[in-house]
Amino acid sequence: MLPGVSPIKAALLGAAFLFAVLSGCSTPRSFRDAREIAVWAGEHGFVETLVQAGAFRLAAFVRKPSIPSNTLVIYIEGDGAAWPTPYHPPRNPTPARPVSLALAMADPSPAVIYLGRPCQYLSADELERCDSAYWTDRRFAPEVVAAYDTAINRQKSALVARRLRLTGYSGGGVLATLLAVRRDDVDALVTVAAPLAVAEWVAWHKASPLKGSLDPAELGENPRLMQSVHFVGGKDEIVPSTIVESFVRRVGGRIETITSFDHECCWARDWATLLQRTMAKENEK
Repeated sequence: MLPGVSPIKAALLGAAFLFAVLSGCSTPRSFRDAREIAVWAGEHGFVETLVQAGAFRLAAFVRKPSIPSNTLVIYIEGDGAAWPTPYHPPRNPTPARPVSLALAMADPSPAVIYLGRPCQYLSADELERCDSAYWTDRRFAPEVVAAYDTAINRQKSALVARRLRLTGYSGGGVLATLLAVRRDDVDALVTVAAPLAVAEWVAWHKASPLKGSLDPAELGENPRLMQSVHFVGGKDEIVPSTIVESFVRRVGGRIETITSFDHECCWARDWATLLQRTMAKENEK
């Protein structure tokens, strides 16, 4: 048990994520540690780096364009490793199957950056100093959003880009949405299997509230989000479509439901096709 997480609270927090242990259809392969993931990323043209942003060191994998690109595409990872039991959060939140990284690899855009979440991809010593609240209660805290804002600004400047497309998987979609609202350089927001109405999602799982976290559904109707696209899986038992539908009714955007997909399967396998189709629709507007 991690410090500050009671057995009851851990059970409530962890119940929603146990499905990740069971899901297996066409998901990224499972990795033993962060080093294996970095090697895999390198094999697909991504260079590993660490971005210091506020109190956090965020792992990043960067695919640089051969010539400067006007648009930088950002992918944000999900909440990470599955809980080993309903009462115990993982000691290391680094994902065994980094779905968002697999999506980034399938994206043909010239300039692509994948960002891990706070406390993911750290050494053992660094992980000891990272508060477990940032992969439990405070995963969507204001300081987390601010850290991503800083990290994106630095990467955007380094790659001499002017505009952004933000994509987030699962909890990463929550952060991408919160970032899109505060920035004026986002041309497109795409989320995948993201619990965008956080309070409703937690209640649906009969879990304890994520105290200290922001909720995109509380933003109210927002013009910056009206053109956003939110993918949901028809068989997703972690983030049911009703959660995303509630967000869209309250805030805006468009839902794309893939009836045969669940929370992990088969986004990475079909992402290039889904993305091409979605961007074509948005460009027609």
